[in-house]
Amino acid sequence: MTLIDFKTAITDIKVIMKHVSAMPLPAERALHKLGRDLSLARRKRSISTASMAERLFVSRDTVWRLESGDPTVAVGTLASAMFILCLEDRVANLAAPSSDSLALGLDESRVPKRIHSPKKSLNK
Repeated sequence: MTLIDFKTAITDIKVIMKHVSAMPLPAERALHKLGRDLSLARRKRSISTASMAERLFVSRDTVWRLESGDPTVAVGTLASAMFILCLEDRVANLAAPSSDSLALGLDESRVPKRIHSPKKSLNK
């Protein structure tokens, strides 16, 4: 393999990796749905993207990324957008134990406060 072929192969890998997401597909779909729902809520309230961006202290591009489900948008921006749309109570209850069906099946009193990693042995 020549140096030019090697550089081309690396470029091809970078292009492919841009389209591969490290997020699980259900999480990616949930973010896209959340973005669509935020967009609809904003439009129902007759708030323009420019006005929303101004209220959030971000660019319009960030609002568009938020509404398209971009996972790199800060959680604080999402929480602020929910507050502007009067939906902040939903953020507070995202991981509420009362709505966590898996946790409801577990005994809360048996759940440890901290989980320690096993200590590594120095003698191998």
